[in-house]
Amino acid sequence: MNKSIDVLKQIYKPYRYTILGKAMVLNTTSGDFVVKEKSNKSIKDLYAYLSSRNFHNFPKLIDESRNDVNVYEYIEGVSMPKEQKALDLVNVLSNLHNKTTYYKTVTIDDFKEIYDKIKENIVYLQNYYNTLYEDIKKEIYMSPSHYSFIRNSYKLFAALDFSSSELDRWYDLVKEETKKRVCLIHNKVCLDHFFKADDDYLISWEDYRIDSPVMDLVSFYRNNYFDIHFDVVLEHYLAKVSLSEDEKKLFFLLISIPSKIQFSDTEFHSVKNVREALDYLFITEELVRPYYSIEQKN
Repeated sequence: MNKSIDVLKQIYKPYRYTILGKAMVLNTTSGDFVVKEKSNKSIKDLYAYLSSRNFHNFPKLIDESRNDVNVYEYIEGVSMPKEQKALDLVNVLSNLHNKTTYYKTVTIDDFKEIYDKIKENIVYLQNYYNTLYEDIKKEIYMSPSHYSFIRNSYKLFAALDFSSSELDRWYDLVKEETKKRVCLIHNKVCLDHFFKADDDYLISWEDYRIDSPVMDLVSFYRNNYFDIHFDVVLEHYLAKVSLSEDEKKLFFLLISIPSKIQFSDTEFHSVKNVREALDYLFITEELVRPYYSIEQKN
């Protein structure tokens, strides 16, 4: 990549360049450009497909002729409230899903593979937290992070139990199905990957794939659950994309699976990690509960 950067500097003659995460911004007298390392997926082919589906909310690809990097136009987004930005992002996301949706033929083995993969993750976390709980319980003087974990561990186990039971219910809904809705998903949906300028733009398409639209909602939620009121976002999305009962159930069970809490070398960061994991569970419960209250009434 360094060789290509040197060549591009000779071509574009930037008066300034800035490193932004995994990208480099070149500011030149002829315009501003973004240089990103190539993935194993063709952005050129992706853009051609999206254009054929009349979807154009992506930055222009300026140069894809090099083996290791792509050059894109630089998008300077306007500043806006996060909640407003989230709704604009949902408009683009729902448009992407609707315009690339199709139904593929599946067998019970396809759904069983999904079931087994999720179940394996839940069982792993159950074993991890059970072992952690038993080890910490033996301590005479608990650290603040360990005490916080023990005191709130019921929330972690409840979330895992809920996810496990809902996974079984989801499988009962889909195991007789012979088709499955899929679409092209961005796979890294978050507010940082959306810009509003002369148009709406989604950036960072390197991990795109064909999958259930639910997976984009899951990534969006996990990336920005703390920044926005996701109940409003979800309602806005569902008004544009009609998810089936099994798709909604898959979304809710996936976001309910807690992350693995990592204890750091410093107590400050350990307490922070436990607190963030617990905050996630409390916020997620607030999102999920109304849906299941309505379901139970029906």
